[in-house]
Amino acid sequence: MSDKSIMTYETVALDEAEGALVILDQTKLPGEVKILHLTDQKDIWQAIYLLQVRGAPAIGVAAAFGVYLAAKEIKADTYEEFCEAFHQAKEYLNSSRPTAVNLSWALNRMEQVVIDNKEKPIPEIVELLRQESIEIKAEDVWMCRMIGEYGLTLIKDGDGILTHCNAGQLATSKYGTALAPIHLGREKGMNFRVFCDETRPLLQGARLSSFELYADGVDTTVICDNMASQVMKNGWVNAVFVGCDRVAANGDACNKIGTSGVAILAKYYGIPFYVLGPTSTIDMSIEKGEDIVIEQRPQEEVTEMWYKQRMAPQGVKAYNPAFDFADHELIAGIVTEYGIARPPYTESLKEIFRKKAEAQAEGKRHS
Repeated sequence: MSDKSIMTYETVALDEAEGALVILDQTKLPGEVKILHLTDQKDIWQAIYLLQVRGAPAIGVAAAFGVYLAAKEIKADTYEEFCEAFHQAKEYLNSSRPTAVNLSWALNRMEQVVIDNKEKPIPEIVELLRQESIEIKAEDVWMCRMIGEYGLTLIKDGDGILTHCNAGQLATSKYGTALAPIHLGREKGMNFRVFCDETRPLLQGARLSSFELYADGVDTTVICDNMASQVMKNGWVNAVFVGCDRVAANGDACNKIGTSGVAILAKYYGIPFYVLGPTSTIDMSIEKGEDIVIEQRPQEEVTEMWYKQRMAPQGVKAYNPAFDFADHELIAGIVTEYGIARPPYTESLKEIFRKKAEAQAEGKRHS
């Protein structure tokens, strides 16, 4: 274990000199801080699939850097050849994980650069792709800070907050989404008590959220997922903050498996349940949560991962969906970089996008 605080590491970066995507290997945390330098597209695909880089915003940034590196390697004499090869590289990376919309969002945005600049020489298009990938990361930092600012208006100094999975700095370029108000609050001298669901079967809450929160000086308690009800019943939780991988137009919010159960409990105990994420995770083309494709992951993650020996009888089946969705009726607010959407989400999310369009038209995408 390094003596350096995890908060000082970059989750995802571009090494121009080496031509590499640089990521913090999250499968090794908290026991080992390992930095990976990935130059091969297969390794980048694998890093996304295996959750070495994870969290919707971080996946988007990694994909942008990854497809830029792919573009640098394309040998093409004509724009048409380059465009076809780029599209193939984009679709390859896009196949790594189906649920998190930021992956396809970032890749489509990079491809749009190619489409919009067909009259330019190929080396110039590659340079524009580099600039766009760097811009995507810069926007991520700005978006997370703004989400943190808006999220801070929902809590007060000393509050107890429950979170599920990891939607913190380790899932983004900086601050995080669900944990952004907490990290930003720490910068302002505020203190919170945070309860981290361990988040079976991959333990992102136990391994990652608690790791970065504790490193930031936050009063942090890890609980098993089935303890959330008791912690709420004890009166220790003032708000629930979770991230999201895809939000439907009606406000249904897809997040790490177990999120819907937390939302149901929060509703029962009268605790506000908030979803925090950038507008890039809101997919207005999807009407409701049932329409979101849910990634199914290997059964061995449930029966064997983290254990010295298998913890279920050989031959027993395991169901392992990576995500579920919190019904919009259970959500008190969706916190974005352009404000907080409230029910009815079919209207308020449109208003958020209207604000975004206005800001972009005025050249205020980020600062």
